Amino acid sequence: MIPVNPERFLAELHELRRFGASGIGKGVVRPAYTKADIEARQWFAGRMQAAGLRTHYDPVGSLFGLAEGKSLLMGSHSDSQPEGGWLDGALGVMAALEVARASREADGPPISVVSFQDEEGRFGVTTGSTVWSRKLSLEAADELTDREGVTLAEARGEMAHLIGDFVDPAQFSGFIEMHIEQGPWLFEAGEAIGVVENIVGIRDMRITFEGEQNHAGTTPMHRRRDAFQGLADFNARINARFDNVVTPTTVWTIGHASLHPDAHSIVPGRAVFSMQWRDGDAGRLARMEEIIRETAREVAADRGLEVSFGPMLGLEPMDLDTRLRAALEGAAEDTAPGRWRRMPSGALHDATNVAQLMPSAMLFVPSINGISHAFEEDTDERDLVAGLKVLAGAVERLQG
Repeated sequence: MIPVNPERFLAELHELRRFGASGIGKGVVRPAYTKADIEARQWFAGRMQAAGLRTHYDPVGSLFGLAEGKSLLMGSHSDSQPEGGWLDGALGVMAALEVARASREADGPPISVVSFQDEEGRFGVTTGSTVWSRKLSLEAADELTDREGVTLAEARGEMAHLIGDFVDPAQFSGFIEMHIEQGPWLFEAGEAIGVVENIVGIRDMRITFEGEQNHAGTTPMHRRRDAFQGLADFNARINARFDNVVTPTTVWTIGHASLHPDAHSIVPGRAVFSMQWRDGDAGRLARMEEIIRETAREVAADRGLEVSFGPMLGLEPMDLDTRLRAALEGAAEDTAPGRWRRMPSGALHDATNVAQLMPSAMLFVPSINGISHAFEEDTDERDLVAGLKVLAGAVERLQG
């Protein structure tokens, strides 16, 4: 049995939280390429070296701790949302380090560790693993900008003294990522472990309604071509029209909206808003797109508006490797008998991209009250340790 040390693991997980500590609860502010992020990576590199791993930063800034020879890769990411929790990503990298170190101490199988850069999307979606998996060239990635107009090329220049070439994925036999669930299902059921069967696909596009800007006090309601009313009408209609298409795990969100000219006394002439939807079935995602476009066009026609659609962004649903999943399931039953489940992931993760390169799997532990991407994010430490033990148990099963 790989003799993981829960006390050491928890102590280091809390130590990582110091980098970018928000001062509010256990929250962290550690977006990609910020001073806190780079300092955290350098600290983590030191822990990797102490564990006998050879450290290497790739051109995007993803940090690898490499074992000798062919090895199983484990990890996640250590950057955070602009206002993030202490476990999102960080749990996966610290659990991977503990399993790698404990396996080395026990002369077990070689384990390599990775902390991917910009998983949280300062410059895109899972940027570091997307570039590593060759879905996006480094040259194209360098042109991406954040909300302040900083390019990725400029940001990764902050790490120029650290970075080297890309790591060859052929040296890894597979990838396992441990993560908090970021949803309520495990917590509400009182379960300790989730073995992820698939990661949902995502679609995201911008919709624009163009109406007529006019005086809010003198324009009669029947004469208005109010772009915001088009947005509100679209939202009401789309919820009803999805009823016979979606499943309980399908989600859709209008997360951003802007009005022009955005003034109290002016009827908005333009409404631009995001439309994002997620599901594990590619056919359902396509059908939802059809409904979204049809509904927007109908709203525009009924209200005298023009409608346009921005480019479609997203990732395909990804089924995870059956052999790695079986190892996690067996270890979950050993660690938490009857208190685990198979489940989809409604959030995107680096494993989506890595699965293009090698067999990949994911392990979830509960999020208290289903909260994540917030300073209040937390998980019972008993569940953190249970996840660590499942991760180690899966390595043992794969070795056998």
